[in-house]
Amino acid sequence: MEDLKKMYRTIVGDHFPEEIKITFGDTTLTYRKRTWKIKDEKTGEVVERGLRYGENPDQEAALYELVGGNLVLGGCEFIGPGEGLVSAITEEDMLQFGKHPGKINLTDVDNSLNILKFLSRKPACVIVKHNNPCGVAYGENIEEAFVRAFRADRIAAFGGAIALNRPVDKACAEAINEHYFEVLAAPEYEEGALEILKKRKNLRIIRIRRIDELESYWQRRFVDFKSLIDGGLIIQQSQINKIRSPEDLKPAVCVHEGREYRCRREPDSRELEDMIFGWAVEMGVTSNSVLFVKEGATVAIGTGEQDRVGVTEIAIFKAYTKYADLLCYDRHGIPYKQLELEIKKGQRPASQKEEIDAETKAARAGLPGSVMVSDAFFPFRDAVDVAIAQGITAIVQPGGSLRDWESIEACNEADPPVAMMFTGQRAFKH
Repeated sequence: MEDLKKMYRTIVGDHFPEEIKITFGDTTLTYRKRTWKIKDEKTGEVVERGLRYGENPDQEAALYELVGGNLVLGGCEFIGPGEGLVSAITEEDMLQFGKHPGKINLTDVDNSLNILKFLSRKPACVIVKHNNPCGVAYGENIEEAFVRAFRADRIAAFGGAIALNRPVDKACAEAINEHYFEVLAAPEYEEGALEILKKRKNLRIIRIRRIDELESYWQRRFVDFKSLIDGGLIIQQSQINKIRSPEDLKPAVCVHEGREYRCRREPDSRELEDMIFGWAVEMGVTSNSVLFVKEGATVAIGTGEQDRVGVTEIAIFKAYTKYADLLCYDRHGIPYKQLELEIKKGQRPASQKEEIDAETKAARAGLPGSVMVSDAFFPFRDAVDVAIAQGITAIVQPGGSLRDWESIEACNEADPPVAMMFTGQRAFKH
């Protein structure tokens, strides 16, 4: 076991070249390996190091920044040199190396920015774990944004990566410092904030200078590579979020067997705002996915399932689990699972769990009034029915199913009726 623990803290050297060149017809893109000069913990000597390791401690890995070449294909101009975010982090930006960053730490930050770039108009926080968001929220200030995102899924956020779109102040730093995280990224840190954050010695604290310019990346595409096990590649354009405002949404209308089906109820202004917010979050979630959002914060996020009703049921289960855990944590200062264990051991009365379970059931885990977001159309109405039973009031989804009429009927048959809008865009992410 000691050897395993040592592996997790060891910086693995890599044999990848200092420079990579990829030629697309007449255009060559040049990538330079990113390394940092750090002080060796044992010797005190300044050494140059790249990534700690890849997805696992026995995988070499390297980070590359695009430094040359401007690619234009089919009229699409891709992101060019000098626009780096995570790939452009320097020693000066790595305010605390912590255990030294590995591949997962930086890809989690990258996906946080992928969501955060759509949320620039208000203070916002994205917490990512294993490349999926745990909690995402707006706030009146950056501390409130963090607290709301954290409380959306306190369990999954443990050891996650935080990205914020406003400078970290002392109040936000104190709130973050109460819990364990692996990485924190922000555009800047106000006076006194770093001293608080550095009490967590293993926390990687990163300044990403272009976070305040993230919205300019909204319409910019990058070349998205997928490596195959045979050494081959699939290359695609990165996706662009086409939903900027309520005007970009489409009414849920379809024709089936000569009859027009239309949602009877239109979403109100709050629901429309949550649709825009939820679709922005959806762009960073592994498909098949369904999530629930309310008042500018995620309620529950279901990720990466093979069937839509299944991921809807998982998202609902997670909502109940997280709601009960948060009640337990606020009331007793311990996780819900620990409460269960202590009751089993006779250390606490069973009534404590019974009260929490009853409150969670009565509140339906905070789902009533929330907006359901689906990254693809509903092939059947079953997922819609399951969500409506939990009190959701509106749905946003791409539309385009042969059975759209069934989902529209489910919304119209609900009491009260549920609003639905189409995006006209699928948001799969694999």
